[in-house]
Amino acid sequence: MSHIIHRSLRQTPPVAVSAQGILIRDSQGNSYIDACGGAAVSSLGHGHPDVIEAMHRQIDHCAYAHTGFFTTGVAEELADRLVAAAPDGIDAVYFLSGGSEAMETALKLARQYFYEGGEPQRSMFIARRPSYHGNTLGALAISGSEWRSKPFAPLLMDAPRVSAPYEYRGRGAHQSVDEYTAALLDELETAIIKAGPQNVIGFVAEPVIGASAGAIPPTPGYFKGVRKICDRHGVLFIADEIACGMGRTGTMYAIEQEGVAPDIIAIAKGLGAGYQPIGAVLANGAIVERLRKGSGAFMHGHTYIGHPVAAAAALAVQKVIERDKLLAQVQERGATLRRMLGSAFANHPHVGDIRGRGLFMGLELVQDRATKAPFAPERKLHAAVKAQAMKRGLMVFPMGGTIDGQHGDHVLLAPPFIVSASELGEIVARLTEAVDAALQS
Repeated sequence: MSHIIHRSLRQTPPVAVSAQGILIRDSQGNSYIDACGGAAVSSLGHGHPDVIEAMHRQIDHCAYAHTGFFTTGVAEELADRLVAAAPDGIDAVYFLSGGSEAMETALKLARQYFYEGGEPQRSMFIARRPSYHGNTLGALAISGSEWRSKPFAPLLMDAPRVSAPYEYRGRGAHQSVDEYTAALLDELETAIIKAGPQNVIGFVAEPVIGASAGAIPPTPGYFKGVRKICDRHGVLFIADEIACGMGRTGTMYAIEQEGVAPDIIAIAKGLGAGYQPIGAVLANGAIVERLRKGSGAFMHGHTYIGHPVAAAAALAVQKVIERDKLLAQVQERGATLRRMLGSAFANHPHVGDIRGRGLFMGLELVQDRATKAPFAPERKLHAAVKAQAMKRGLMVFPMGGTIDGQHGDHVLLAPPFIVSASELGEIVARLTEAVDAALQS
């Protein structure tokens, strides 16, 4: 028996012993195509020599320096690079060890901004359903993922939630896309007014919804409307790009494609591509300037923030993406993957929707395509798909509770940016077999 508290307490997962490119191998000699990047993390695949070399070089020079005493050149250079590519106004970076830490940091930074601005009554965040922002208490509180948060509900702050763009299920049969978007924005503004704009700190949203619902993109104009509403009521717009950012959807920041600039952006996963644990919060310069002129400090901190080896890994990842023109490749391979998924599943009786952007794609599984009725939660179809995919040497990221935190199943795909067209074909072929086998089980 393993002494590790594994994600499943009823079984021990295979032991990974090596990884290269898009493949991971276990101790039994089985190999698996990593078609989900673990959890949309491994954007460069495994064993990339440039990243490994950068990590070794940094370890030789300085493996750790506490940020209470020092900064490091690699952290400064990484921050400069992230800001240079960021939306207008973003001018400061705070490094963390992962996505949940990044969201906690974003919430605290937003709160301190208003606290030091003489508005201590602001204590509320408005979020969306479906959504997922992390497993720490603050991040979980604003997540619209009921099955994750229910056991811990007494510990969580209250966060009103509004509907996210979920066109497949949310848009009425006789409702235009523009009408649907307008209704979503009206719902958001109504929630802010009901809470009292003077009490609201920020609105939190994923530009492309990830794990909770399977790569749901926004409707056209949605985020431009969000930006206007937030500005009108003096509310901060916090973009959670932990899963969809860092090139995953075809632009370095997913929100770029919406033509707006958030006040705060949280990133992780693809930032370090899995080579080291790292996340970050990027903030509008005005937010940090208020703190600089006020208390002179952000009242927050963790032991491993700004870790130099993690920063070196992330910096190398970003340099490889730029040098090898991988953003353009994500767009090209993403279009290929969408076509392949369409060919395989467009007429499948139990695939209701194919969606996503770039190399961030999802399939929603349904019992009946005509009515969009989901499978019974007790069936745990998503778990069966994962198991059948693993049997076929394929890693995908299925999840349940797509619709309301309880009902619905989807499969998320997030292969490495280096994936070839032929490898995408193999991914789709194995996924087709896995879905059909799960449905028959």
